[in-house]
Amino acid sequence: MRIAVRAVGVLLLLMGIIWFLQGANVLTAGTSFMIGDPHWEYYGACAALAGIALIVFSRRMKIS
Repeated sequence: MRIAVRAVGVLLLLMGIIWFLQGANVLTAGTSFMIGDPHWEYYGACAALAGIALIVFSRRMKIS
């Protein structure tokens, strides 16, 4: 269970970073509706923070 929670946390963190960079108009490979839209900076930051929280939580989980 701990590995699954950590994997989801890592995926959320990576997705959040990508969304944030696209919203900030830094990552502009191709065309996307997300590029330059500040809403995606917020969504990306929230997803990245949720990913970090899951990673920290998974490290503190007790093995049953």
